[in-house]
Amino acid sequence: MADKREHHNHKSNNHKEHTQAHERDEHTATGHHDAHEEHEQHNHGGGHDHHDHDHGDMVADFKKRFYISLILTIPILLLSPMIQDFMEVDWRFPFDQWILFGLSTIVFFYGGWPFLIGAISELKQKNPGMMTLIGLAIFVAYGYSSLVVFGWSGKNFFWELATLIDIMLLGHWIEMRSIMGASNALEELVKLMPNEAHRVKENGETEDIAVSELQTGDRVLVKPGEKIPVDGVILEGKSAIDESMLTGESMPVEKNPDEEVIGGAVNQEGSLTIEVKKTGDDTYLSQVITLVKEAQDSKSRTQDLANRAAKWLFYIALAAGFGTLFIWLALGYAFDVALERMVTVMVITCPHALGLAAPLVVAVSTSISAQKGLLIRNRTNFEGARELNAVVFDKTGTLTKGEFGVTDIIPAGSNNENDVLLWAASAEQNSEHPLAEGVLHKAEERELNLKEVSDFESMTGKGLKGRVEGKEVLVVSPGYVNERSFEYDKDQFNSLSEKGKTVVFVLVDDELIGMIALADMVRDSAKEAVEKLKEMDIHPIMLTGDNQKVADWVADQLGIEEVYAEVLPHNKSDQIKKIQQKGWKVAMTGDGVNDAPSLATADLGIAIGSGTDVAMETADVVLVKSNPKDVVSIMDLSKKTYRKMLQNLWWAAGYNIVAIPLAAGALAFMGLLLSPAVGAVLMSLSTVIVAINAKLLKA
Repeated sequence: MADKREHHNHKSNNHKEHTQAHERDEHTATGHHDAHEEHEQHNHGGGHDHHDHDHGDMVADFKKRFYISLILTIPILLLSPMIQDFMEVDWRFPFDQWILFGLSTIVFFYGGWPFLIGAISELKQKNPGMMTLIGLAIFVAYGYSSLVVFGWSGKNFFWELATLIDIMLLGHWIEMRSIMGASNALEELVKLMPNEAHRVKENGETEDIAVSELQTGDRVLVKPGEKIPVDGVILEGKSAIDESMLTGESMPVEKNPDEEVIGGAVNQEGSLTIEVKKTGDDTYLSQVITLVKEAQDSKSRTQDLANRAAKWLFYIALAAGFGTLFIWLALGYAFDVALERMVTVMVITCPHALGLAAPLVVAVSTSISAQKGLLIRNRTNFEGARELNAVVFDKTGTLTKGEFGVTDIIPAGSNNENDVLLWAASAEQNSEHPLAEGVLHKAEERELNLKEVSDFESMTGKGLKGRVEGKEVLVVSPGYVNERSFEYDKDQFNSLSEKGKTVVFVLVDDELIGMIALADMVRDSAKEAVEKLKEMDIHPIMLTGDNQKVADWVADQLGIEEVYAEVLPHNKSDQIKKIQQKGWKVAMTGDGVNDAPSLATADLGIAIGSGTDVAMETADVVLVKSNPKDVVSIMDLSKKTYRKMLQNLWWAAGYNIVAIPLAAGALAFMGLLLSPAVGAVLMSLSTVIVAINAKLLKA
C-alpha cells in the first residue's frame, strides 16, 4: 500500500496554474458570477484563503442586499395602490407616491444592482440568460412605474419590482450558501491542523514554532498521539498513522523510513522524525480544498437548462411585449393603455419562481451529497449519472481493501485450523507486518486466547520467530521452507498461489504444522454495490492490471461476470472507449494514478477518497468515505436531482404559459383580463410550489 499512498502528495505545479486559469475563466460564466465579476477581479492569484474570503463576502453581500430590500419592500407593498385595492383599503396620504418612488428607487439600484451588472455582462457576450431576463423585468417595471409617478396615466408596478428583486436575491443567496457549505465542510479540516510543530535544530535539540514558519527541508519531531503538522517524508522511526480524517481509510497505515506522511494525520505509536516536503498551498489538504473550488465553478447542465429557459423567456418577453403594444394600438386603444398591457406582459414574463427553481434544488442536493460523503467536482457529469448503463471498477483499493486477511488455513498432520492459527498468532503478536495483522485479526475473530511470546525476532525477507510455551515457533515464507526441503501439499499451495494469495508456513520446533493463505480482502460494501447495480440493470465490470487468476477470484467473490485483467495503464482508457462504443454511458471507479486516463475518458469518473490525488484531480465525483456502495448513491441522487429541477422549471414555466396570454389580453373580448393583483397571487403560488417541491428532495 505504501507505493500507492506515496502518490497522495504528488501534484505538479501545472495543476495549480490550471486551477487559477480555470477560476479566471469560470468567473465569466452566467449566473451569480456575472453579477460580481468586477467584485472578484482582485481575487485571482491571491491564494485559496483569499478566494474563500471573497466568496464568503459575496454570500454575505447577497444576504445583506436581500434583507435590506425585504425590509424596504414592506412599506412599498403597503403604499402601492394596486395592493391597497386588492386589500380593499385606502391608506393614501399626500406625497405617498413620492415616498413609494424613493423606497423603490433604493431597492432598484441597491437590490437590483447585481442583476443589472449581470445583464450587461450577458449582453456583452451576446448570450442573454437569467440575469438579462431579470434585468429586463426590473428595468421595465421601474422605468414605467417612475413615469406613472411623474404624471403618466397608468398604474405603477413598484410592488412587482420589489418582490421580484427580493426573490431573485434570495435564490442567489441560497445557491451560493449551499455551494459554500461543501467548501466549509472540508475547510473544517484546516482547523484540526496543529498550530505548533517541534522543529529539530542542527544540534539535535527541539524548539516549538508555529506551523506557518516551517520551511521545506526542516526536520520535525512528531510524538505518539500528535498530529503530523505538514506533508513530509519519515527520516527516522516507524509508526501506524491514522489518515482517516483525510482519506476516509479507516485502518491505520504502517509507515517506515522514506515513506511519505500527510499533514493532519495522527501519529498513533512511535516517535517520528519527518523532513518537511510541502507547506501551504502545496499540501495534500490544500489540494483537496482546491477540488472544492473546481466543484463550485463547475457548470450544471440543468442550470444551463434554466439559463436557456431564461434566454427564451427574454426573447418571448420582448416579442410578446411589443406584439401586445402594437395589437392594442391597432385595435384603437390609447397609447397609455397599450403601454400598460405591454409592461404587464414583460414584467410577468420573468417568473419569480424561476429564480428559485434551480438554486433550491442545488442547495438541497449539495447538502444531501455532503452528508453522504460525495464530493461533486463536476455537476454536469454528476447529473448525467442518471443515464449510466455500466460501472467499471478498478480492483486493488477500490473493490478490495488493500489490506491482508486470512482466506485459508491448511493444517498438517494431526493439527486442526485453530492450532495452526493459535501458534502463528501467538508468535506474531509483537510484529507490525501487514501479514501479521491479518493473522492476528483472524485469531481475534475466532476468539483464541494467545500465548505469551519471548525472544521475538524478525528474519529479514524470510519471516519471524519467537518462543511460545518453551517451543520455537516460526512463521516463514515458501522460500525458507523450500530451502530446508520440508514436505507439504504442493498442489494445494500452487492452487492458492495461482489465485494471487500469499502463503506463509507455520513451524513449531522445526515441525511443519500447516500453512496460512492471505489475500487482499474484498470490501463488504463492494459486494452490496455490485448487487444493487445488478438490481438496477446496470452492468458491473472489473478492469485491472492484476493477473487474470487473481482478478477472477475477486470477481467470483463479488459476482462480477465481466472481467478485463492484465490491462496496462495506458490501455485502460481504450477499454472504456470499447465499452462506450456499445452506445453505453460508462462510469469508471478507481483510486490510482494508473486509473486517471480512464477516469477522464469515462462519462463519469469516480475516485475513491483514499486513492491518489491524481485520480481525484481527474474524477468528477470523489467518494470521501471510500465506499463503493456510494456509486449507487450517486446515481440515485442524480436521478432525483434532475427530476426535481425539471419539475421546478415546469412549475415556473407553467406560470408563464397561463399568465402571459391573459396579461396580453388574449381573452379581453370575453371580459377576462389578468389584473396585476391576480398576477401577484399566481406568482406567489408558483413560487411557494417550487420551494416546497425542492424541499421534498430526499436522499
